[in-house]
Amino acid sequence: MLSPESAAVVRATLPAVGGALDEITARFYGTMFAEQPELLDGLFNRGNQASGEQRRALAGSIAAFAQALLAAPDTRPDAMLARIAHKHAALGVTADQYTIVHKYLFGAIGEVLGEAVTPEVFGAWDEVYWLMAGALIAQEARLYQEARIDPRDPWRQWTVVERREETPDVASFLLRPADDGPLPAARAGQYVSVRVRMPDGVHQTRQYSLSGAPGDRLRRITVKRVAGLADAPEGEVSNQLHRSVRAGDELTLSAPFGDVVLDDADTPLLLVSAGIGCTPMVGMLEHLAATGSARPVRVLHADRSPADHALRADTRRLVDQLPDAGADFWYEQDARTEPGARPGLMDLDGLDLPADADAYLCGSLPFMRAVRAQLLGAGVAARRIRYEVFGPDLWLAHTGD
Repeated sequence: MLSPESAAVVRATLPAVGGALDEITARFYGTMFAEQPELLDGLFNRGNQASGEQRRALAGSIAAFAQALLAAPDTRPDAMLARIAHKHAALGVTADQYTIVHKYLFGAIGEVLGEAVTPEVFGAWDEVYWLMAGALIAQEARLYQEARIDPRDPWRQWTVVERREETPDVASFLLRPADDGPLPAARAGQYVSVRVRMPDGVHQTRQYSLSGAPGDRLRRITVKRVAGLADAPEGEVSNQLHRSVRAGDELTLSAPFGDVVLDDADTPLLLVSAGIGCTPMVGMLEHLAATGSARPVRVLHADRSPADHALRADTRRLVDQLPDAGADFWYEQDARTEPGARPGLMDLDGLDLPADADAYLCGSLPFMRAVRAQLLGAGVAARRIRYEVFGPDLWLAHTGD
């Protein structure tokens, strides 16, 4: 609960702090990594730092948490932090690291805002920070306990049983644990962190959805090679996996985490994806088929072309196995070569979508925003629409979504 005195200060200073958060987080990360470069070895992704995604996600989450506290000062909005807690657990974040973050974050706040950070302002935002950190620490402790892992040693070796080329830029890796110990349970829709040693000796980590049914000791991830762009470097982990990992090699994985999971209800399902966002959807389909589910399922997927559509044959096969399932595909190119496919971008106008459906989205942020608006227009309730995002969650960085 946020004290009345702090709530008044936070409300008065939120515009100034919020407006400076991007500069604050940029300075925070710069100083912290300069003084503690070991944090870049496995915990923070260098690509996300270079692109600015990590600092925008952090700024958005802090602002959203503060706004939620102001809207209901007598409560602590723990539910909105579940996604962050799962991401942290998949990286092995420990409670003591929140003290390190606090030191550099509040140092950056003082440097950027200067004399405006009075003792009262510092104390109020300090209260916000520790309410947020305390909620995350508690959630992460529960996640570690449920997975029966020690956050100081969260990694496990897995052997690559098979590598399958899905498209020129996408490969699947079928994995088996390298030891005979018990495995943490996995749920359809979850992801694992893959920790890779780069050529310069630094470990980098990236999350990949389980693209197969999670019920046995074989698990599959499907990785798209991320090319470099003018404003962002190439994906270090994805390119290293594509270049160097073959059957017989070992990968270092975390336990499965992720809060966007398939529930056990019997309501209709809409599995909506674009590009490599198909991976958690195929994992959900495999689980439904493996458990003999009779739920009505509609798969909606958009891609550049049929040749670029990873796991397309798996999707068709699984849809055919389910008693009440169908699939609609949209392709920007070569749609005529795929039977029943639609040309162009995904357009839900004219589709008969059940208003009581549970919808799961995965794809780029612009894609998910556009599809969410279409689903709302089709009568699907906002509370029934869930989304998964690869990398830092930027949705919270945009108010009003």
